[in-house]
Amino acid sequence: MRLDRASPAHQLLQRIRDEAHRFGHARHRARRTKRTIRTALLDIPGVGPLTAKKLLRAFGSASAVRAAGRDALAEVAGEKVADKVRAWAAGSPA
Repeated sequence: MRLDRASPAHQLLQRIRDEAHRFGHARHRARRTKRTIRTALLDIPGVGPLTAKKLLRAFGSASAVRAAGRDALAEVAGEKVADKVRAWAAGSPA
């Protein structure tokens, strides 16, 4: 089917195509970002995304969380999580 490039039908089809591509690219970018940006704190059993986010916000990095004392960790995330993080830090290379 041939359409004149200046016809409204052709322009509508182009807009639909462009929107579909924009949507697809945005979804792919979001999924790729979610997959690639990850923290080692999520490998600790009992530490979920929200707790990891809290710890990173308070200490700045996974290395700083690893180096933090139990009392500082307990203030941010609670006693149980502090024990889990300290056990993880003791078993992982610095």
